[in-house]
Amino acid sequence: MSVFEFECAGCGAALTAPLSQVALPVHAHQTYGNGAQLPVLMEPGTFAVDPEPWGPPWRMWEDVDPDEAAARGIYAPVRALSDGVTGAIAIAPGDTRGTLLIPEDGSAACCGLGGGSGPNMLCEACGLPVATRVDDCSQWQVVWLAPNAVRPCPVEGTDTAPHSWAELLAAGRRTPPFESIPRWGGRSGTYHFWSWSPRWEAAAGHALAHLLVASRGEPVTVPHGGLIEEVFQPALDALLPTGATPRRAVLAGPGLPVPAPHADILLVPTHPGTAEFWTPGGGLATSAYSVPLPFGVWLWLAFPRPHLPIPASGVMPAEILRDDPPLPRARHRFRVDEYVFRDTLVRLPAVREEPWLREIATRRW
Repeated sequence: MSVFEFECAGCGAALTAPLSQVALPVHAHQTYGNGAQLPVLMEPGTFAVDPEPWGPPWRMWEDVDPDEAAARGIYAPVRALSDGVTGAIAIAPGDTRGTLLIPEDGSAACCGLGGGSGPNMLCEACGLPVATRVDDCSQWQVVWLAPNAVRPCPVEGTDTAPHSWAELLAAGRRTPPFESIPRWGGRSGTYHFWSWSPRWEAAAGHALAHLLVASRGEPVTVPHGGLIEEVFQPALDALLPTGATPRRAVLAGPGLPVPAPHADILLVPTHPGTAEFWTPGGGLATSAYSVPLPFGVWLWLAFPRPHLPIPASGVMPAEILRDDPPLPRARHRFRVDEYVFRDTLVRLPAVREEPWLREIATRRW
């Protein structure tokens, strides 16, 4: 993997810190709740490229020829299509250098910058619009570099190989299923509520679309008990018929036993750096459909932790045994992110060929 700095295409001024490329998160365009303060989308020192057009101008579905949409990889109706440029580059706001916000750009929304009007950041050196800052409520905080206004410059001597699955497993970077979400809008100012993680809701929406395709219109079961059943089984039961012999979905991936031959569907991790699916390897052939999960979510499902850690200050004396209670769970049942689910399903070719999938993709929940 190489490290890049992005510079202004107009004058060559440096616009970012050194950055390594990673996979675009499945929640990159997620809108969560109402008035929620979501954190930064990208980790410091990383960038990701969106392969699809992003940003204005937009065209409503009624104005788009279905064949044109299919050529762009969209096989069922969506609300609108972006006619922006492809290849927008997502980075953490703190990784920008030499840029200024455009105060009169008109992108301000109710709590911050919505980014719906196009670039709202310019190169400090030459004034060229180079990026769009997004930090409004219910959106992930991110800066999208305009691909036609910046260019990558490799940093010499930084080539490294992507982490192996064994290295990722040893690092153990799980995504907890519950978290505290801050909100604006209360009479007393900012406050927090305990909820299912937005990352989990987006990951489940992305995976659920693949699970429906893998189902072939038949019932699907996931392993009984634990979070995996709580997250997926209610939605599968609501969207798929009952009565037939169900297809079995099982977790598979590094550190787990070899998938059983009778498994129809494998829930596998995606590599956080390359976006590649995990495959059994070792010459093991399988006809099972692979359903992708972000590595941090998959790791929690595959190797769950009994309690979430509680931050503490100071050092606990060695002679004292500590028994922390688990952090609270969300008060509501798990909800798959509907919009991530639809955005994924309409981009799977099977939705064009199967009327029942198309009906689900266009159904109002």
